Amino acid sequence: MDEKSVQVATKNAFASYTRYWIESFRLPSRSGFQLSEGIDVPDYRFVEEALDREKGVILALPHLGGWEWAGFWMATVNKLPITVVVEPINPDRLFRWFASFRERLGMKVVPLGPSAGAEIVSALKRNEIVCLLCDRYISGGGVEVTFMGERTTLPAGPALLALRTGASILPTAVYFEPQGKHLGLVRPPINTARSGTVKQDVQRITQVLAEELEILIRRDPQQWHLFQPNWPSDSSEEM
Repeated sequence: MDEKSVQVATKNAFASYTRYWIESFRLPSRSGFQLSEGIDVPDYRFVEEALDREKGVILALPHLGGWEWAGFWMATVNKLPITVVVEPINPDRLFRWFASFRERLGMKVVPLGPSAGAEIVSALKRNEIVCLLCDRYISGGGVEVTFMGERTTLPAGPALLALRTGASILPTAVYFEPQGKHLGLVRPPINTARSGTVKQDVQRITQVLAEELEILIRRDPQQWHLFQPNWPSDSSEEM
């Protein structure tokens, strides 16, 4: 891409991120009818089939589009309990405000920390839906994978949780569409059957998940809202 194309794509990405926040803050005023009319999820059957297994469902998402619309729709219209895992932010008062905001949308918020794993496992054992944003580079941890043609690390959480509980992993993304509409894409469940050691299985599953996230992101990369360094080479280039 030439410089002008990069500038246009960058502007569009930040415009998309702005839409994400505006829509999120307006969600509490949306009726159930507006939520249903504003989203199309053609392969929602994958969610229903996974719930029928009664092992819990992990929706593995990239930081893309307007996923909170779908979360509010599932929680309020479909009456499904949803747990979201979020990173604590400073100051603590701001984090508590964001947590209470998402809870008003019908989602249970679990801060990332020592107790998060047990809470998520409990939710999955109750056959609930857990949303995990899992496209972000983890410094000093995670699983090494090839992502967008380059080596980096991604969270091991989705794979470990699936192996531990039998929950289905469904790669998912929610895209902004014209005229205030949204498109939810749910990919088929990832094969999480045991085939090696735990470490080997976690690496294999996380690599497959990385490839699924690529598919979802490449459909509309200008809606990808991950603006911090995401590959080790990003940090070396900054220096």
